[in-house]
Formats: sequence, structure tokens, C-alpha cells
Amino acid sequence: MGEMFTEIDIPPQFPDHTQLPESDGTFVNNFQKHPQCLILTDSIAPVLQQMHPDGQYCIGQDCGIYWRETEPPEKGAEAPDWFYVPDVPPMLDGKIRRSYVFWREYIPPLIAIELASGDGEEERDATPLPLAPHQESATPGKFWVYQQIIRIPYYAIYEINHAKLEVYHLVDFSYQKLQPNEQGRYLIEPLGVELGLWRGVYLNNPEQFWLRWWDTNGNLLLIGHEVAEQERQRALAAERRVVQLAERLRAMGIDPDAVE
Repeated sequence: MGEMFTEIDIPPQFPDHTQLPESDGTFVNNFQKHPQCLILTDSIAPVLQQMHPDGQYCIGQDCGIYWRETEPPEKGAEAPDWFYVPDVPPMLDGKIRRSYVFWREYIPPLIAIELASGDGEEERDATPLPLAPHQESATPGKFWVYQQIIRIPYYAIYEINHAKLEVYHLVDFSYQKLQPNEQGRYLIEPLGVELGLWRGVYLNNPEQFWLRWWDTNGNLLLIGHEVAEQERQRALAAERRVVQLAERLRAMGIDPDAVE
């Protein structure tokens, strides 16, 4: 999946993921962001494992994507709340990734998701990078960076406080806003899944809307404890069927222990 890139020698002065800052010093400003990212990663893991039996993919959660060299370095990075990159190793040289250095690996994330605490204005900022030399330190909008520089095929913005989801698809050199299907979900075609909102309870959070994945048949992709509960319910149902059968046999005068 994805285009093949020829190997390019990187000048030694360009830092790698071990030399670049892991954070720009800002705080995650919504307590829902962490559990929300856990849901996204946990539920889609089986899909990605099937797509990448060699394990060659990575998922970033509030990690920097370095797309240009600046001073300080973090000004040349964007940090989506959640993103998935296909066909790259999950570790580099035996080390856990501290960031994703786009200028070294060249493969863009297939999808990036921003969890907006406000109205999403920052996530929709399409301010371009100024071309004038004296404005090199200016900061472009992340929408423009994702669209024009990193070229992420799918970009989702979820306004947590308003339970509002928008998904954009990169067509040529421009993001086109997708329309949801009848169920209010958005098809992420390369993954064979849909992205939408689910109302429920997760961990110790009150009932609310969560960003979730579905398969194209409309089945919710389950997270770990949901799978365990589903298996528990199946086991209980099977046990009830055995008990009911034994009771019917006894009513017929048949010893159930004598029946194979």
C-alpha cells in the first residue's frame, strides 16, 4: 500500500527522532483525549495487524511529525492527536519512536485525527507558509501543512464539546470535505473501515460521544474489554442452552448424563 520511495541519503547535520524534542511544552487540554486515543488504537489494531502481517506500521498519539527544519526544532512539527502511518517500522534502530520525522521517511500518514477542545478553528487553519525570507519563522496553519506539505490523504476533526465530526479527503492538492453516509459515518476506503460517533461509557468517564471505527457492514470494531464481555455473554448463553436441554431431557424421563 502506498507509493514506493527510493532511498535518499540524509545529510548528517539533519537530526533524527532521537535528537528532536518530544513536546512543544504545551499541555493536553482535555481529559477525554487520552481515553479517546486508546479507543481508536485498541479497536483498529486487529485490522492493521491483518493489513500488515509483517508489523510494518506505526501509530502516533499526540506525537510530533517533523516536516521542516527550524529553530527551535519544534516549530517545524505538527502533533496530531492520533495518526497512522503504513509501511514503516514501529521502531527505529531498536529504539521506540519519539517522533515521526517526515523529511527522513517520506511516507505520509494515511489518516490524522485532531480532537478539538474548542470550535476547531486551529485545526482548520489554512494559513500558508510565507515565502518572504524575513518571514521564515512564521507558523503556517496545520490544515495547510497537512494538505500541502505532508499531504495526508484523510484528515478528521472532532469537536469534542459539540460532538461534531468532519472528515476531509485529499484530492489532487486540495482537501475535499466528505459527506457522511446514512448512519452519519465516513468511509476511510484504504482501511476498509468507517469513522463515526458512538454514545456510551468508557473507563470512568460518564456516558458521552466517542470517536469509533466500524467495518463496512456496520459492525462496531470492539475494544478489548468489549471483546471479553462479548465472549463472556456467549459462554453464559451456551451454558444456559446446556441447562435448558438437560431440563427437557429430564422432563422426558431421559438421564442427560447418559446422552453423549
